[in-house]
Amino acid sequence: MFGKVASDVLGLSDVGAVIQPEDFDKVDTDDFVMHEDDEKIFFLIKSKSDEYCFTNQALIHLDGTSATSKKRTLHRYDYKTHKIKDVTLETAGTVDLDVEIKFTMGSQIFSIDVHKKHLEELKDLYKALLKIAEITRDHGISLGYAKQSLELASTTLSRVRNTESQIAEQFKELNQAAFSWLVDAQKQYGMKDFGFVFERYINN
Repeated sequence: MFGKVASDVLGLSDVGAVIQPEDFDKVDTDDFVMHEDDEKIFFLIKSKSDEYCFTNQALIHLDGTSATSKKRTLHRYDYKTHKIKDVTLETAGTVDLDVEIKFTMGSQIFSIDVHKKHLEELKDLYKALLKIAEITRDHGISLGYAKQSLELASTTLSRVRNTESQIAEQFKELNQAAFSWLVDAQKQYGMKDFGFVFERYINN
């Protein structure tokens, strides 16, 4: 459907093109965006065989085996659980037709070739991915410190000399407080929605 239209109109090949917002609803990955849960597309790269859809919550990758094959595999990488790192942008040389953005999400390494006419848009994506990587890294460190603090408090309580009934009651209170505290820490440091980052850096 849109694949053929995009190929004809945008000259798509194995080198990707950046799709404009007015055409987001025409790509295949739009069917897999969780619009019902306020998920929104902010950046989309499409070639003949692949789509890379960056939403406020995840990267949705529609992986085609080749430009001529109809067989495709859908992958979803949530920013919360698949941390972004090693973001790089390789600009084009004199004779190159494409630029390349590279990054890692969890254990998955991405290397996306995009036509060099889209370099300015890719610079925006590069900055957005860098910021998401920074936020999730800092939040991971903070959550680690929070868990260490909780473990220290629990260890300290276990060393206090009290009667069995006092220890049981104190353990119950600590367990309830720890559960509530960890839930709050996960809400604070386990961010799921990065729409504000894309809104700041993506200038469509």
